[in-house]
Amino acid sequence: MSKPKAIVTRRWPEANEKRLREHFDVTFNESDTPFTADQLKDALKNCDVFMPTVTDKVTRDVLSVEGRTANMIANFGVGFNHIDIEAAKELGITVSNTPSVLTDCTADIAMSLLLMVARRVGEGERELRAENWTGWRPTHLLGTKVTGKKLGVIGFGRIGQAVAQRAKFGFNMDILYWDPYDIPSDVVSKFEATKLDTIEDICRESDFVSVNCPATKETFHLMNKERFELMKPSAFVINTARGDIIDEKALVDALVNKEIAGAGLDVFETEPNLPTELKTLENVVSFPHLGSATIETRIAMGDTAINNALAYFDGKDLPNKVV
Repeated sequence: MSKPKAIVTRRWPEANEKRLREHFDVTFNESDTPFTADQLKDALKNCDVFMPTVTDKVTRDVLSVEGRTANMIANFGVGFNHIDIEAAKELGITVSNTPSVLTDCTADIAMSLLLMVARRVGEGERELRAENWTGWRPTHLLGTKVTGKKLGVIGFGRIGQAVAQRAKFGFNMDILYWDPYDIPSDVVSKFEATKLDTIEDICRESDFVSVNCPATKETFHLMNKERFELMKPSAFVINTARGDIIDEKALVDALVNKEIAGAGLDVFETEPNLPTELKTLENVVSFPHLGSATIETRIAMGDTAINNALAYFDGKDLPNKVV
């Protein structure tokens, strides 16, 4: 029996690629550069399972290509806003993702960003590397204390709760949260968390606002000019979710005008192209989308995508079906 044909759009960890070869007639993107729209279309016409990542814009136009043979998309990533899910559903294409396995590492990055921007760690490292440090002095690079402050979490799901775990029990922070869904009472009790009625309330009351909600039509530019204006001048925003949840122009204006104290960002609206200000403002810490970037997590993500594909071809229920 022949193996299903798979096309993988970016290089995966070696352990995953070895497993892919065992189970699929697989074609890898040896250049490890993003596919163009035409390459995405060509891939969908030449495989049984298509395995993209967040860098691939799998639009309705791409999915509707004539001669498509792929009816399964095993996405490498928990987010799937780069895939037109409505079009996939209409066309009868099954889509899966890789949730759960990246929760802890993404939360670690959120806390890294929070600590770095609050304590001005990035500024300090740049000063050292440029050999501009003149020695300790009482007023040098004074930052913001983290312990005991209020953390407002927008989206209190798996990752939001993991951030709260680190903030509450590592830094004794007070946890405020907003979520459109009811959170189990035992979870709320565990963190002694307080649910606020609106995102506006989160912005007004928090010293740090952590964005941990999924990217949807409803959350597009959720953090906008009006909400930044509600934040304290001493407050910080942290984003490890998706770039377009924040209106980057509004964020830059808020930072330049000192409406907020700073930002820690792992994701960007037009990544890998960042507004110049987000690369140059001293009160911004920017990471190149490192949320899940550990060896263990990326292998787990690859294995999850493979497991979804294998389940599909075995006629079993997918562990992580989106549509």
